[in-house]
Amino acid sequence: MFFKRQPPLGEWLPELRQWFETDLGQQLLLSERDLLDRLLPTMFGYHLLQISVDNRLDLARESPVRHQIKVNPVTELGLPDSAVISRNEELPFAHNSVDVVVLHHALDFAQSPHQVLREAARVLRPGGFLLNVGFNPISWWGLYRKLKFNQESVPWQGHFISSQRMHDWLSLLELTVVKELSDYYCLPFEKQSWRQRARLIDAMTQRCSSSCGAFMLQVARKDIGGMTPVEPVSKKRKLINLPRVEPSTRGARGSVSEEKN
Repeated sequence: MFFKRQPPLGEWLPELRQWFETDLGQQLLLSERDLLDRLLPTMFGYHLLQISVDNRLDLARESPVRHQIKVNPVTELGLPDSAVISRNEELPFAHNSVDVVVLHHALDFAQSPHQVLREAARVLRPGGFLLNVGFNPISWWGLYRKLKFNQESVPWQGHFISSQRMHDWLSLLELTVVKELSDYYCLPFEKQSWRQRARLIDAMTQRCSSSCGAFMLQVARKDIGGMTPVEPVSKKRKLINLPRVEPSTRGARGSVSEEKN
């Protein structure tokens, strides 16, 4: 799949954050948070990693995991103590060290989405969960992105990776998709009045297909089969059954008759 070359995330991070602060961005973010709030309480562990286009967001507020780390691509004022300055393509964490990884549009706005996903899979421990939130190309938002003339603006410059492509990538990284959800069926109009007029279209879209929301959320588990020890096969001796020799009575009869005489 060909991905359009994008600038580094740190260069257009202010524009991304500004869009998520708009009314349309806030409505989308509210729907995404609702799904995460339903899923994260069922995932336990010691360490949670959040990789988002805006790490000021608390996307794991309902998670029972206490130690939560947020990756930020640039140094900024006001970062929390749990923030780590790093590129998403090169995470400074050990292999199999994180229990839950949350990717929030991190693949949509990455120069190398597959490398970001590979790093997330690397640090995820066996049995851990990865939650990926990304724009859905098979939606009104995906159609609007195709028809929109100015595709250089946020969020339409994002990759909009398909569900099938995500399944293939996750499978190659030994991640099994256990659940896939989609939500927010409103048309991508900036004005709230236009979105309200299109409520009938939103309801019909949701009724016809529940997988045509503006975003997709894949829940994948890292399944790596352990090695089963092979027990040594004990070799038994193969015994050859020899014919048994029956004792002869010919000599015995002769000796008995001689004694009688």
